[in-house]
Amino acid sequence: MAGATMRAVQYHGYGGGAAALKCRNMRSCQKFGGGVHEEVPIPSPKKGEVLIKVEAASINPADWKIQKGFLRPFLPSKFPFIPVTDIAGEIVELGSQVDTFKVGDKVVGMLNFTSGGHNLRQIVFRDEIDGRLLGAEFKIHTSSLFVNPHPPWFYGKGGGLAEYVVAPASLMVLRSPDVSPIEAAGLPMTACTAIQVIKDIGTKFDGTGERLNILITSASGGVGSYAVQLAKLGNHHVTATCGARNVELVKSLGADEVLDYKSPEGAALKSPSGKKYDVIINCAYGLEWSHFKPELSDTGRVLDVAASPKTLLIFLLRKLSFSKKKLSVILVSNVTEKLGFLVELVKEGKLKTVIDSTHSLEKAEEAWAKCLDGHATGKIIVEM
Repeated sequence: MAGATMRAVQYHGYGGGAAALKCRNMRSCQKFGGGVHEEVPIPSPKKGEVLIKVEAASINPADWKIQKGFLRPFLPSKFPFIPVTDIAGEIVELGSQVDTFKVGDKVVGMLNFTSGGHNLRQIVFRDEIDGRLLGAEFKIHTSSLFVNPHPPWFYGKGGGLAEYVVAPASLMVLRSPDVSPIEAAGLPMTACTAIQVIKDIGTKFDGTGERLNILITSASGGVGSYAVQLAKLGNHHVTATCGARNVELVKSLGADEVLDYKSPEGAALKSPSGKKYDVIINCAYGLEWSHFKPELSDTGRVLDVAASPKTLLIFLLRKLSFSKKKLSVILVSNVTEKLGFLVELVKEGKLKTVIDSTHSLEKAEEAWAKCLDGHATGKIIVEM
């Protein structure tokens, strides 16, 4: 496709929100009828890469955090920048030395994430006082991308809001035609985060694992909606919080108890059964240790998917006195392996992507604004 062009959505500097996605190249704007599109060259796959015709892309909070400059000066590495990392599409061209796929294969993946995440490490901080470890266990899962002890090139470099994108073949996962591009595009970042958290607590999907009493906050969001389903597949008892308008939805995902987070019980995170939680999976921004501690069992753990840099700093600087004191910063790893498993679950009808809304590429600005608003139910998808 040398010399050919494609439609793409891009921004030209840090900040600006959804309005910054507007087309700045007047000739491109006129060609595509105004709006957000610009005309850019279709990239060519190099050694080990594939060219993908994008069918659907999913916008994540990490995408607008990059736009705001949370990874400055590393990402974006240059402007203009085509955002979004989670895509589903069809391979239309192979680079040299690619023998794992063929032209026409349907795939899903996270763009430019370190090959399956195998090089990401787990960093554990421990304090021992008087020869014993104090307090409950607290883990922070930083799929948020900006709490980062690793070089920034481990993370997605964008490219998804375009008609075509080049990606390393090693990052793509084959998907059955039975799995729609809309369903698949929602999986890479959020579902991989959810399954890592669920597996981290020892979940077995063959029914042999320990049955735990789990609380999942913000259960109607991207990570939360997957976490509820995966926890139930692991035979756990799930209490969930969400807004009143989503209570029935979260029940339909399998939650045993659902609390309106604005109700007195929901605000206090109290289980209707009166039981303490073995595990709390926090997907809600703004909640701190003081919210969780009263409702944890003696050996309870909190796994925080929504940790902010401020939250992490507080936990690093404060001396928390709870038994087995353990603060872990865990990055999503082995992405392609997890993604392959998740695609199979979708194909088998055991897992579904909750769709908040779908938008055409012409309406990408609206999709971006909806993600910035922070109240999406499930995933926000852009179709090409």
